[in-house]
Amino acid sequence: MDYAQEFRKFISSQYLYAGVRITAGAVIPALILYQYGLLGSMMAVPLGALCVGFTDNPGPIQHRRNAIFLSIGFNFVAAMIAGLSRGHSWMIGIELVAFSMFFSLLGVYGNRANSIGSIALLVFIFNIDAHLSPAGNDFRDILINAGWFTAGGLWYAVLSLLLHTLRPYKLIQQLLGESLMETARYLDVKAAFYKKDPQYKELYRSLMRHQIAIQQHQDELREMLFKARSVVRESTSKGRVLMQMFLDSIDLFERIMTTQQDYEALHKEFEQEEILQVYHRTILEMADTLNDIGLAIQDGLPYRNEKRIDRLIENARDAFFSMRNKKLNADNIEGFIKLRHILFSLQDLAERIKVLSQYTSYDRSISKALKNQPKREMHLDRFITRQDLDPNLLFDNLSLESSTFRHAARLTLALVAGYVISLLFPLGHGYWILLTITTILKPAYSISKKRNGQRIIGTITGALLGFAAIFITEDTTILFIIMLLAMIISYSMLKLNYLVSSAGITLYVIISFHFLNPSGLGVVLHDRVIDTAIGCVIAFLASSFVLPVWEKEQIATYLEQSIVANRSYFSTVSKAFTGNGFDITNYKVARKGAFVALANMSDHFQRMMSEPKSKQYNLENYHQFVATSHLLTSGIASLSYYAHRSGQQYGSMDFQPLVNQVEAQFELATAILDNRTSSVAEQKLMEDPIRQKVLELLEIRRDEMSGKQLEEEEQNSVRKTLSDLKAITDQFQLISTISAEQVKILDKLREFARTRDAVEPQPS
Repeated sequence: MDYAQEFRKFISSQYLYAGVRITAGAVIPALILYQYGLLGSMMAVPLGALCVGFTDNPGPIQHRRNAIFLSIGFNFVAAMIAGLSRGHSWMIGIELVAFSMFFSLLGVYGNRANSIGSIALLVFIFNIDAHLSPAGNDFRDILINAGWFTAGGLWYAVLSLLLHTLRPYKLIQQLLGESLMETARYLDVKAAFYKKDPQYKELYRSLMRHQIAIQQHQDELREMLFKARSVVRESTSKGRVLMQMFLDSIDLFERIMTTQQDYEALHKEFEQEEILQVYHRTILEMADTLNDIGLAIQDGLPYRNEKRIDRLIENARDAFFSMRNKKLNADNIEGFIKLRHILFSLQDLAERIKVLSQYTSYDRSISKALKNQPKREMHLDRFITRQDLDPNLLFDNLSLESSTFRHAARLTLALVAGYVISLLFPLGHGYWILLTITTILKPAYSISKKRNGQRIIGTITGALLGFAAIFITEDTTILFIIMLLAMIISYSMLKLNYLVSSAGITLYVIISFHFLNPSGLGVVLHDRVIDTAIGCVIAFLASSFVLPVWEKEQIATYLEQSIVANRSYFSTVSKAFTGNGFDITNYKVARKGAFVALANMSDHFQRMMSEPKSKQYNLENYHQFVATSHLLTSGIASLSYYAHRSGQQYGSMDFQPLVNQVEAQFELATAILDNRTSSVAEQKLMEDPIRQKVLELLEIRRDEMSGKQLEEEEQNSVRKTLSDLKAITDQFQLISTISAEQVKILDKLREFARTRDAVEPQPS
């Protein structure tokens, strides 16, 4: 690992940017109040800014702005109600049930609404405890306290909107750079397939993990770019370039997926040849270059192209033709066709990466050229997922069939249990139990389980570090710097490493309590560890036994979505070969659907692997289906490359039998998932004119290799046509083989489900 580069990557990342922004939002008013001796009575101001900052997630500025002000409003109401109820345990208990259910159910409206609801719940919990409340409990004091929360939120809103005004494209650059760096890691894994003795199973799992991350970045960028009016209208030079970089990055990722090969056959035929190692080194270097470009975009700096890609491609080309001149014969023509198409793919990838590197200069001539391209506004709405804010959606989820409702009920029961324990036992900071439960307990069991362990270890680590810092030095300046760094690290690592984030939060909480009440440090340390442990235990029990939603109960939905999306993707691409036209917008919409469905299914499967073994029914078959889905999507992506390149030239109804063969497999897969039979299983391929033509061309080429003389023009025509049609028919055959394999896997899953249902009566 290049630690210097990793450090640079973190320093310029969205995570540190968000951590510094949130920290500044809380620390600046805290410092001012501390200087005037008001921090103790007006703690709600920095706390209000901090809470609102957590809802300021990446997205279009209008969505961020709306979320900030909605959060401020919810937080005011939560603070007021909690203040009015303080001292009345039974009333707080009722409100805790109502608020935890309502705010958790807001998750049906998406992640941003879920953040707003979670923070409002935390504000309510903060304000039920006397440690964070004003001295008096009359209406005026409560109103003032809630007003300070609102003032803090408004201050953060001003800070966030001001930063966006000053640097409107900063967050887009950070996300785009991160997306390209994740794509580079994906390309790194693809390179490993060309090494000797590749571990296919582990490599495909790595591809899945990176593909999930890439898809998440691309979804966020679509939201930010396609919904941002200033970027869509392309009114600025930088906006036009960023839009084009994003569109090209999606095409690049698809092109990387098209490099999928039958690696086992490739190694079997060319394992002893240097060419595979040359390809391996070339792909690794391209991945490094792409990573550097992503880092440059994240930094906001131009990438200096060192021409190393040109040299690498030239070396790969020389290696291929040198080997071809020495070893090509009539028996290995098909293998050399594969090698040549890999070289074509590498050349194409290199050109795309070079174009991206040129964009990083944001040169006006590039922007001007992009401005003259056809406008895209009329199509952008087809790529955006719009969130339905219909109130009926909330009522429709008031059912145990809804995973969101189950999570809300689970969280509510856990919070009530934690609140009762805080009342029954003399815990100095009992509200920390509720805070721990709220931050740990998530809809997915796997995430809750992971956070549980990380929270405990992080809290203990942070407590030890806090005690050590205070023990080593009493210099307030040094302690303040440590606290500031701990805040920045904790909020920067919140999405990257929850253990480090928990340690940072505990560290700065202990130091801040030391500033406010130095004599009570021991009590704070004790309470922090004990309350966190109690909260973790309650969260674990709730996630395991209270209305759990296991991934095996939902995975069939994701399998079906993947099949439907891949079928649509294939149908759109295959039209180019049957002479039915190729609509670029329909193709890109179908491509997005296939990539999203694949990422969702892979993510779901990853969570399933973290669940108890007793809940992992038929894990091996599910893993095979996810792996073959990745191969299938990659195969269709490869076919799309030939559709762009040669579809118009070779398109004819002769391809229809190949298309029908794959469509039949998709239909059979759908029938199995719907638990019905299908007549397509008995269909046979009656004629295959394209494959017949390929065989004829192959024989002509072999005759040529055996010494039969042909006209030079005829030789060139045979070589090119054979190379193109062989590659196209191979992709059709690969797609058909993989889809047929998926049918077999689905049949095994259906048979397993029938057997299980027969011996395990389903609960009513």
